[in-house]
Amino acid sequence: HYTEGAELIDSVLDVVRKEAESCDCLQGFQITHSLGGGTGSGMGTLLISKIREEYPDRIMCTYSVCPSPKVSDTVVEPYNATLSVHQLVENADEVMCLDNEALYDICFRTLKLTTPTYGDLNHLVCAAMSGITTCLRFPGQLNSDLRKLAVNLIPFPRLHFFMIGFAPLTSRGSQQYRALTVPELTQQQFDAKNMMCAADPRHGRYLTAACMFRGRMSTKEVDEQMLNVQNKNSSYFVEWIPNNIKASVCDIPPKGLKM
Repeated sequence: HYTEGAELIDSVLDVVRKEAESCDCLQGFQITHSLGGGTGSGMGTLLISKIREEYPDRIMCTYSVCPSPKVSDTVVEPYNATLSVHQLVENADEVMCLDNEALYDICFRTLKLTTPTYGDLNHLVCAAMSGITTCLRFPGQLNSDLRKLAVNLIPFPRLHFFMIGFAPLTSRGSQQYRALTVPELTQQQFDAKNMMCAADPRHGRYLTAACMFRGRMSTKEVDEQMLNVQNKNSSYFVEWIPNNIKASVCDIPPKGLKM
């Protein structure tokens, strides 16, 4: 943050500026970094605050790999994470919390991979990232973008840390073509096993949720399922935010999945 990052930041911002200038309609920035290492936490948060200064009205969305107790690769992870969370609270609009432990668990349990590589973990994160921005890139019946996501998901401005649940989970090798129904997808995406950070949603309560569906399905079905989730699990949703699930539907299904 103060040493190498401070030296490199100007050249990085130069590249960012060139990219931003070649955009027709810049929605915002997505930053992927880990909070455990020095670069992601230090230089990453420095970059976020600098971009914030230069583009205050654009959405800043980060995908942050948080340290977890079981999977650790740096001694000073807790310090790095603690120092950078403060920056994320102040300068980011949306923070998607990821966690290697949960990603490894998904690879072992659901995808049945014996030796998951970082490539496999990245594949999962890619799928989730692509799902979040899919409405910006493809036509859909019910569109959403990064700003709508922020408006619908954040009850208090500093409380913008989201967990990602993804369904259907498929590994890189086995992309089987099978049709899934909206109820199946809904049930899977709220399942603790599908969460990309090692926090069990059943131990707490949802303030808000956003469900993004991809593929050919009726919005009526989606709305019914959202209502169903809230009625069945009303104890898991806070009662002071009514109708707190946002839904969006994009026409193009994920690669290799027939919807």
